[in-house]
Amino acid sequence: MNATRTIGFPIMREESNERRVFLPDFVEKLTVMGFEVYLEIGYGTSIDLNFDDYKKDIPHIHVVERREAFQKDYVLILRSPHEQELEQLSKETCLISMLHYQTHPLRRTLMKKRKIQAISLDSIVDDFNIRLVENMKAVAWNGLEAAFNEFEKKYHTLIKDDQTPWNIIVLGTGMVGKQAVDAATKFGRRDRNDKHMENNGPGALVVAAGRNITRNPAQMKSLLQTADIVVDATQRGDPSLPIIPNAWIQYLPQHAIIVDLSVDPYTVDVQPPVVKGIEGIPQGNLDQYIFEIDDPNWDATVPKKIPSVHRRKSTTCYSWPGIHPESCMRHYGQQLLPLMKVLQKKNYADLTLEGSYFERALYRARLDIFLKYFEERRSRKASI
Repeated sequence: MNATRTIGFPIMREESNERRVFLPDFVEKLTVMGFEVYLEIGYGTSIDLNFDDYKKDIPHIHVVERREAFQKDYVLILRSPHEQELEQLSKETCLISMLHYQTHPLRRTLMKKRKIQAISLDSIVDDFNIRLVENMKAVAWNGLEAAFNEFEKKYHTLIKDDQTPWNIIVLGTGMVGKQAVDAATKFGRRDRNDKHMENNGPGALVVAAGRNITRNPAQMKSLLQTADIVVDATQRGDPSLPIIPNAWIQYLPQHAIIVDLSVDPYTVDVQPPVVKGIEGIPQGNLDQYIFEIDDPNWDATVPKKIPSVHRRKSTTCYSWPGIHPESCMRHYGQQLLPLMKVLQKKNYADLTLEGSYFERALYRARLDIFLKYFEERRSRKASI
């Protein structure tokens, strides 16, 4: 018989419109696996659920204060806890969250200093380096939906005055980029595309640009001059360098909208710094993801040392899937279940590359394993 393992579910206390919680059916399935579940008081109320919706008649589901939820064998919370909350983790606790090791060096350093056991959901990849916990479709479709919502305010059926097709540039051709191309051709919503076609609209032309184009300033400036939308769906090898410097934004038409899907943060007080792929655009969240060029919150989210003279309306959200919270969490729950089966049987330190398919994926996502390979790569670069 497998040992009983405890798992805590703290509430995400980010912006007021962060409504995502793991759903009752997912929590119930964890108890069937053998987990003892502890929900923070009020868990689920953001989407009109209460404790009874989770509890039902299951004896293995409990309600606790927030601090206690952080003290279990595992803590599962979609977005990373804040610094002061990381202090609440016990030495035996394993944090499971979207930790983004590569682009959050300060968080990474803090967790290393405190010897925190952590598994980053965004680092769980299979033997072919394909992410197993992701919602790339929601990132792309929600971001493009937001952009075309803005154009729809002026053009009710998305037919421009000159009857020409919409021109969209998608930077990056990875998982998010591929979804962005599909979403852009359908105006971010299939029903909106159907309506556009019923009205004999001219449609949308999408150009997908990889590194052999984005590295060419002349090509990029030419593309920008006719773009209605520019989408950043890149995953940069060096997040200290932008794909589009702020000076290039001046080549965009005045009505153009920038869509930030990579949503890398600004972390400029480390070396090397982390900057956004499109330089000078703001950092949005679920409370505000539309920024006009004169929005006072623009300067509040862009560090002073980052050039932002040239501006276009921008849609940017740290958590694009959160716009539709229930469908998002149903998606994540389905992806997590086979991984949680492994964690019910094995502790953090026991995960190895000799284990099953899902165990190997969890092993790669451990903080200590990332740090080991990160430091080895840094040492190799220093020796060249």
